[in-house]
Amino acid sequence: MKTSYKSLSLFVIGFTMLGILAGCASPSKVMRVDPNQPVDLSGKWNDTDSKKVSDEIIPACLNDSWSNKFMEYSGRLPVVMVATVYNKTDEHISADTFISDLERAMIESKRVRVVQGGAELDEIRAIRQGQTSYTDPAVRDYLQKELGVDYVVQGAINKISDIDANRRVYYYQVDLELIDLKTTEKVWIGQQKLKKYVEKGYYTF
Repeated sequence: MKTSYKSLSLFVIGFTMLGILAGCASPSKVMRVDPNQPVDLSGKWNDTDSKKVSDEIIPACLNDSWSNKFMEYSGRLPVVMVATVYNKTDEHISADTFISDLERAMIESKRVRVVQGGAELDEIRAIRQGQTSYTDPAVRDYLQKELGVDYVVQGAINKISDIDANRRVYYYQVDLELIDLKTTEKVWIGQQKLKKYVEKGYYTF
């Protein structure tokens, strides 16, 4: 009988504690914030990292000697296509978002001309091809003038994690290569690193 009474008491105490915890829980709250404001929840790769890496690695690329050599030889801005950036991490990282950030940084530099790559290029070519069947000859000639690509950007995002019970360290390394499309020579190799330290929070009463 004593055992049953003790078990019942423990059950009541446990149920009461659950009620207290449920009562302390705050309802979900959604706030709209400035898209440029850094927000870190999990410590994993996010939009802030994508923009930060792009804004640092692209100037390093465009300020390298290959750019001036090309302009001295050809007398024009180089045409660049961002091809594939592989996500080699265990996270879901949008390669398209990162590629867009790279392209934005290039265009804003005014040091290169950027052309469309990937599946979107096939779509644009299909539209152009369709236009040549229905437009006048002058427009058809104009539509056939596609910029030739001089250089292609390829790269990868890698990650190393170090985790214990209450702490995490995420190390990201972005490697980019600029390749001369005519010769397949790698004319520039760049690297950008990020390290994030995350400490697990605790409930307080």
